[in-house]
Amino acid sequence: MGCDGGTIPRRSELVKIKKKPETKDKTSHLIFQWRYCNISQQLLQRPIVTCGLGKLYNKSSIIEAIINKESIPNHIRTLKDTVELNLTNNPEFHEDNRTEIETSPFICSVTGLEMSGKFRFVALWSCGCVFSERALKEVNMKTCPKCLKSFHEMDVVILNPSGEDMKNMVNRMELRKKRKKRRLHEKNAEIQNKKIKDI
Repeated sequence: MGCDGGTIPRRSELVKIKKKPETKDKTSHLIFQWRYCNISQQLLQRPIVTCGLGKLYNKSSIIEAIINKESIPNHIRTLKDTVELNLTNNPEFHEDNRTEIETSPFICSVTGLEMSGKFRFVALWSCGCVFSERALKEVNMKTCPKCLKSFHEMDVVILNPSGEDMKNMVNRMELRKKRKKRRLHEKNAEIQNKKIKDI
């Protein structure tokens, strides 16, 4: 079984083994998704905004990207394509814990769950308030439990969605745009009718 020189080959030298693809470290992936801006890759700092697809950004990064005409996602053309988030601070979070996923800087104001990626969180497009999805299902209201502003089902944006949720967010974003255009058209029609009556 030896080769030239009397060496004995090892199995790894004779058999080609498929290399396993590298897997993402889930903890670091969650930290990046929930603590860093999707455009600038800097730590999220207030004011924090989300787009119609539920990605998180620093508001200043969005403004800079729009002004400097830098590459930003296609669905964000103006600041109106985002909503500023009304977040609840976590009293147990300290700045030296920034790299730990266990303690998040923000929590759900209703259930107290931490916004770290372990639980699904949603934002309301109508007011920007953020809760855990569990809280929204438990409360089962058509008004925001934090600011009491009414909202529609299509105003619920899942934060950092994946898979099927991402498809739902794209559909809801399109529905919101259509609803906004329809309201604008109705408002313009009312203004025109008023002008005609005044004449």
